[in-house]
Amino acid sequence: MWRDHLTEIIVFTVLFLLVSAMGFVAARWRAPKDMDHLDEWGLGGRSFGGWITWFLVGGDLYTAYTFVAVPALMFGAGAAGFFAVPYTIVVYPLVFLVLCRLWSVSHRHGFVTPADFVRSRFDSPVLALLIAITGIVATMPYIALQLVGIEAVLKTMGVTGDGAVARHLPIIIAFAILAAYTYQSGLRAPALIAFVKDSLIYIVILVAVLWLPQKLGGWGGIFDAAEAKFAASPNPNDGVLLNANNQLQYVTLAFGSALALFLYPHSITGVLASRNRGVIKRNMSALPAYSLVLGLIALLGFMAIAAGVKPLPGASAGTVDSNTVVPVLFDQQFPDWFAGVAYAAIGIGALVPAAIMSIAAANLFTRNIYKEYLRRDATPAQEASVSKITSLVVKVGAVACIVFLDPQFSIDLQLIGGVIILQTLPAVALGLYTRWFHRGALVAGWAAGMGLGMWMLYQIPNPATKRAHFGGSAFPLGEFGLDTTKTIYVGIVAVLVNLAVAALVTLALRAARVAAGTDGTTPDDYFADEGDPRVTPGPTRDADAAPEPVA
Repeated sequence: MWRDHLTEIIVFTVLFLLVSAMGFVAARWRAPKDMDHLDEWGLGGRSFGGWITWFLVGGDLYTAYTFVAVPALMFGAGAAGFFAVPYTIVVYPLVFLVLCRLWSVSHRHGFVTPADFVRSRFDSPVLALLIAITGIVATMPYIALQLVGIEAVLKTMGVTGDGAVARHLPIIIAFAILAAYTYQSGLRAPALIAFVKDSLIYIVILVAVLWLPQKLGGWGGIFDAAEAKFAASPNPNDGVLLNANNQLQYVTLAFGSALALFLYPHSITGVLASRNRGVIKRNMSALPAYSLVLGLIALLGFMAIAAGVKPLPGASAGTVDSNTVVPVLFDQQFPDWFAGVAYAAIGIGALVPAAIMSIAAANLFTRNIYKEYLRRDATPAQEASVSKITSLVVKVGAVACIVFLDPQFSIDLQLIGGVIILQTLPAVALGLYTRWFHRGALVAGWAAGMGLGMWMLYQIPNPATKRAHFGGSAFPLGEFGLDTTKTIYVGIVAVLVNLAVAALVTLALRAARVAAGTDGTTPDDYFADEGDPRVTPGPTRDADAAPEPVA
């Protein structure tokens, strides 16, 4: 009953409303002369310094779903859940080499989306359209999953109702507020809120790792409890250590997730909002510090085992909602007022990435579908207006996924999303370094990788949810005729096939002398920086003005 959680509800509501007010105020923060431009509404004026970018990108990548899902995976399977820690360490050296080049060429030409870059680089509106659609499709379930995090908190506090709509009414209200201030303030809203979100998460995690072990018999007792649980598990892959069967899946999932993370449109949006290349370099060097916090978050799953946490019932009879593991742990072990703070950290942790994701998806639709195919003469103000409306539609779609679909299905969709977005790697990431791939070959590679990836995902069942298809991303190698019980991450196989097909078709098209189009970029575009006359000024910035000092 919600009355038993009244203090938690009050604390959660006050902090949530405070942050929502900040979202509306953000429209006046670093206010531009003209908000009706994608550079301002969708990229915050391309002027964010080091600290703002740190919190914005960190708040974008470490979401509410991370807060509840990683510990839930540790709670249910053990060491396999730690894949999130190494991949967030590996990713930053990789993208350090890529994102500076993307920032430079995007600022030089006024690109807002990765599909803008692909359109110019390979002179192919078809390839750009595929990149845009891929980005939107991969982002939608990611937004829906932010709602899963909020729902886990609300369920723990007993804030539920009867019926599909009534049960989700608090989430609908929360996202209506999010939609309103995102529409008004654009990227400035999540950038400002990210300060509060990260501060709350830091406080909650530090208190949890210092407070909970003392109550649960120390770290030795926590790991002993986890060891005992997994020893009794019927699944031989469960355990506090990996084994021969799941090591390949662990490595390929970590590496594939690292390759995919900064291909997501919302990740690129946060980077393009940076003021200069130096801001990106410093952030990519420092952001691995978030992985320390992520490792501590993961250990909450083992703490929940030691505390004897029982997940709340799921949406259907006989199932459990594993996403409630961390909220229930906080409810049982913390004073009510601090549990409310922790719930607010999770709830607010959903608002920041959801806002950025909806903005990124809206920018893709506006620049690469609406302007390219529906209205080529659209003015900057019209672009901004369409993007604002599209961001609302995206949020409504995300809410619909939660209201009308089993939330577990949304989680499976997100796993599929990683496989989908990986198929943009040859055109976007490799395209920043080479134009050797033929534009037609990149389309063929995308089709081959996407087709194989969807076929492999279709073959994977989920015994826990009794779903015969699309039940995860771990593909059994035995399906390829190999005598083994090992599994591999679908995304890695699909993107390797994508690259192989793109290379072979490129050789064939070049041999046939098929036109490859005109490169709209020049080599020096990839090294332009703030203050360089080659960088296209934003809508409210003076091209002759001296650059602001870097934060």
